[in-house]
Amino acid sequence: MVRFNIKRYLDDKSLTIYRVSKQSGYGYTTIHRSFNKDQSQATSMNVRDLDALAKAQHLAMWQVLQELEEGYSEVQDDSNRVK
Repeated sequence: MVRFNIKRYLDDKSLTIYRVSKQSGYGYTTIHRSFNKDQSQATSMNVRDLDALAKAQHLAMWQVLQELEEGYSEVQDDSNRVK
């Protein structure tokens, strides 16, 4: 499974959860739940998260996804996951 290091992405882009929520129009709590968790507990990236990051940076969602895939992806071993 591939996950994205959102915390590092936010840091590298000088973004805060508050700024992303304000500029995207999504609630702070919603964005906080998605972005401010330990990677082991993070939810999968969804369209809302991509949309929020794109709106905060005035980019298209595909541009954000491309940046995430190229510099912020982390492969996780799911063999120990409980099904």
